[in-house]
Amino acid sequence: MLEYVLLGMLMEGQMSGYDLKKTIDSTVGHFYAASFGSLYPALKRMVDKGYVSVFETADSKNKKLYSLLPEGKKAFLKWLEEPQAASREQLIRIFFFDYLDEEVRLRRLQEYLYAAEHEIRALEAVQSIVEGELAGIERPEDYYYRVSVLGYGLSHARMQKQWIKDIMERKDLGHVKPRN
Repeated sequence: MLEYVLLGMLMEGQMSGYDLKKTIDSTVGHFYAASFGSLYPALKRMVDKGYVSVFETADSKNKKLYSLLPEGKKAFLKWLEEPQAASREQLIRIFFFDYLDEEVRLRRLQEYLYAAEHEIRALEAVQSIVEGELAGIERPEDYYYRVSVLGYGLSHARMQKQWIKDIMERKDLGHVKPRN
């Protein structure tokens, strides 16, 4: 996934490896981590694939500047338009949704909403079973922390569902006004 994160960052313009790392850390770094040790090999792979070009400056720093090539943009947008493969990717993909057409954005968000609703139903079913089992044991408090994790999962899924609904409705999310 690092390659797609880097391609997305390069959609903004030319950057050095250091700038890419700094941008990742200050944006998606709150939910996705990338080290210099993984970043530079990923950049090399993308250069080899023809997704990005590299330009070495002739100044005293001799730094390398990376730019997105048309093949890289095409690969990034193709990945971005695909249905979600794993829940960890969801926030990364949504972070870059400004690059998608509104129709594709809404289709993906509808899929994410459906997945959140499905997860809520599944967790509620488990919660019902657990409550029944706890009622039949002598010391249910011995399972407090294990059961609390189930509560966390349910709360998280409900929050995620509401957040997806909010962004589908283009609600004001605080300081940022949505583009139309």
